[in-house]
Amino acid sequence: MQTNPVEVQKFLKDIEYPVKKNDLIQQAKKNGVSQEELAVFEKLPDKEYTNSADISKELKGK
Repeated sequence: MQTNPVEVQKFLKDIEYPVKKNDLIQQAKKNGVSQEELAVFEKLPDKEYTNSADISKELKGK
């Protein structure tokens, strides 16, 4: 699945940065992420993200 930056931001609305991978996943679930899209989030490196650009960079091409 190719990720869409707009969709990513939709699932991460109201998140406070910096944020860790597990918190990203929890917020995405709270905001209605599908199982297919959730699998993409789960492939992210386990690190702290300081802003949405960090997340988009990691998701690029996934």
